[in-house]
Amino acid sequence: MKKTASLLAFTLLAGLTLQPSDGYAKSSISDIDQQIKQLEGKAAAAKQEQKKAAANKKEAQHYKNKTNAYLKVVMEQINVVSDELANVSLEIENTEENLRTTKKDLQAAEERIVAREKLLESRVRLMYTDGAVSYLDVLLSSTSFSDFLTRADSLKTIVDQDQHLLDEHKKDKQLVVDKKAELDKQYAEAKSLYAQKKQRKAQLNEKEQEKQVLLASYDAKIEESEELTQEQEDVLIQIATKRSTLLQEKNKLREQQAAAAAKAKAAAAARAAAAAKAPTKVSTSSNETTYSAGNGIFSKPVSGGRISSPFGRRTHPITGEVGKMHNGVDFAVPTGTSVHAASGGIVIMAEWYSGYGYTVIVDHGGGLWTLYGHLREGGFKVSKGDTVSKGDIIAESGNTGNSTGPHLHFEVRENGTAVNPMNYL
Repeated sequence: MKKTASLLAFTLLAGLTLQPSDGYAKSSISDIDQQIKQLEGKAAAAKQEQKKAAANKKEAQHYKNKTNAYLKVVMEQINVVSDELANVSLEIENTEENLRTTKKDLQAAEERIVAREKLLESRVRLMYTDGAVSYLDVLLSSTSFSDFLTRADSLKTIVDQDQHLLDEHKKDKQLVVDKKAELDKQYAEAKSLYAQKKQRKAQLNEKEQEKQVLLASYDAKIEESEELTQEQEDVLIQIATKRSTLLQEKNKLREQQAAAAAKAKAAAAARAAAAAKAPTKVSTSSNETTYSAGNGIFSKPVSGGRISSPFGRRTHPITGEVGKMHNGVDFAVPTGTSVHAASGGIVIMAEWYSGYGYTVIVDHGGGLWTLYGHLREGGFKVSKGDTVSKGDIIAESGNTGNSTGPHLHFEVRENGTAVNPMNYL
């Protein structure tokens, strides 16, 4: 898009600037009119491109606003996924702690089993080496009844200890089986949690990327539209310059024709043949001889009116952009205030002009223009191609275009470049 716009602008500018300027002296008025007509066709095409760029910018801004609303949804989704990720991480920590505890319990049970098995093995070896002794033989070998009771208690204690040993041994073996099953379950749970964590991280990265794309996409389109609009404005300036040159050449040809006709008429009059004089050269303004470099050659375009915004960089009153260049001087005056030509010249524009609203541009010659912007609709007092003198009323002030209140925007341009008007008033 940007490359195409730049190529279009370059083509139009090349078509305007590569034509030889000395060809106008050899052209007829009809040839000049034809060239002016071609320029007006190019200007119409450039304005159409401007409208298209403005429409694209408006559409992009619309979708950007919708995108900002959706961006809030994405941010909420990011927060939800972040919370889920934190919860999963906490569950992983708890599961790993449970795994460590279960491993310790399993290890302790296995150690007890090994110790009991060694004890049981030693008992078996002892019975094998000493021979089997009947509990009844032990009781019958008692020397007295009290000895019998003592021996019976001792035998009961031995039997109870053996039974307890076997019960505990059985419990620990079952505990080992249970702990191993629990470990398998906890390992599976941990594996699932790690998979969830990986999934949540992937979702988080995806949403973050989606957020970045949403932020950048329509800003790029808006920037392209603004660049195209600026390029078309440059084209319109070039067209206006060329058209002004053609109009000046056309006026010069008319002067020459008028002079020739006057000479022929004077020659036909016998009494004035010797004293015939060339007619006075038609001037576009009584003050045209003042078109020289320096200060103070222009008059103020409106009566009264304070300066509400001077020439230079400022914070844009509509977009809020900081450091935006203000190419002229704003005079705060009521709508309908008469706007005067700062000096004599040819009107090269009297129409709607982008953010300037209704605008008049006067070419004063020598590459010097004045621009009068934000004029009232229907307030034009001149048309394109008119010749004006210093002080002539050319329009009425208004509040059209990119304007926050009634005022006149006044610019001075040297060879198309805006300069500080206060150096000329």
